[in-house]
Amino acid sequence: MEKQLSSQLIYDGHVIKVTKDEVLCENGAKSYRECVKAPGGVAILAVKDHALLLVKQYRYVVSEETIEIPAGKIEPNEDLAICARRELEEETGYKAEEMIKRFTFYPTPGFCGEILHIYEAKNLVKAEHPKAMDEDECINSYFLDLDEAYKQVLDGTIRDSKTIIAIQYAINTYKK
Repeated sequence: MEKQLSSQLIYDGHVIKVTKDEVLCENGAKSYRECVKAPGGVAILAVKDHALLLVKQYRYVVSEETIEIPAGKIEPNEDLAICARRELEEETGYKAEEMIKRFTFYPTPGFCGEILHIYEAKNLVKAEHPKAMDEDECINSYFLDLDEAYKQVLDGTIRDSKTIIAIQYAINTYKK
């Protein structure tokens, strides 16, 4: 285990904070760790008639349009299931009768302390008056056959980690 000797705030942004920490390693060596602190998020696995609900959106940081399961950041003190319901409706126009937490994971633990929670949406229904998506989002949602989604993971079309994890889970859960 590493012991923190000091911590310096490098950046304090709207969504993330970045620190440079000096640590004492298990072998006695001193080193530095640049750490990103993020609020965490939820992602929603929604399957209807063996088809996965996906979203396409341009991601500035990777300079391309990505294919993902619906997801979003957790607001301070927000209940995770409520966050999952909100994000599902905002990004896709769908509601779920039930949300079940399936897993929690660290997307990039080498430098980022973010935690993602994947929820499974059960019994999807189109919202009569869906919540509006965030004003800075341009998202298109669609259903894709689960087997085709898995093929897109294998051929590199789908490269988002949370989506790959969700598709692998769904392939094993929703076998034809």
